[in-house]
Amino acid sequence: MTGEDLQDCVIVSGMPGAGKSTVTGLAARLLPRAARIKADDVNEMVLSGRVWRLGEPVDEARRQGELCDRNLAGLANNYIDFGFTVLLDQLVTDLAELDFLVGLMAPRPVHLVTLAPTVDVCRQRNATRELSERWEFDGYHRLEAGLRRDFGDVGWWLDTSGLTPGATAELIVREAAHRARLK
Repeated sequence: MTGEDLQDCVIVSGMPGAGKSTVTGLAARLLPRAARIKADDVNEMVLSGRVWRLGEPVDEARRQGELCDRNLAGLANNYIDFGFTVLLDQLVTDLAELDFLVGLMAPRPVHLVTLAPTVDVCRQRNATRELSERWEFDGYHRLEAGLRRDFGDVGWWLDTSGLTPGATAELIVREAAHRARLK
């Protein structure tokens, strides 16, 4: 498994606890030239007044979400233009946001992998994280319903409930180029 077919940008989305950060880090290390860009790291650059993408006030959350998306796309474009595959670790919340991100990265090809373990698995994974890495989040069912409504047939939905992070990363490197490409 070389990942030679996997190029450009792979957005890895999913609910909190789905394994985005772990899997994108592992997948990037399996590729010959890859960068992982974590939306959480970009968001944490805001040191005062930060509002989480699903937080309140809603208008400010949307505004900061757009800023984050613009920064993510700019970083991804730079890495892609210099020959790196980008694994973008980002909870994409709706189809409008996905379209916005893809538009910012045009004409570069973008793939979407939605890690989709069950809600119970996400909760369990989140609960076993280091305290500093845990999310206080109780909207799993609402978020899952929205993601399935908006992205049910977009990209590649990958149920990772029974997979290890390593197996998931290997699967993404091996198959994302063919299963996750956006039109």
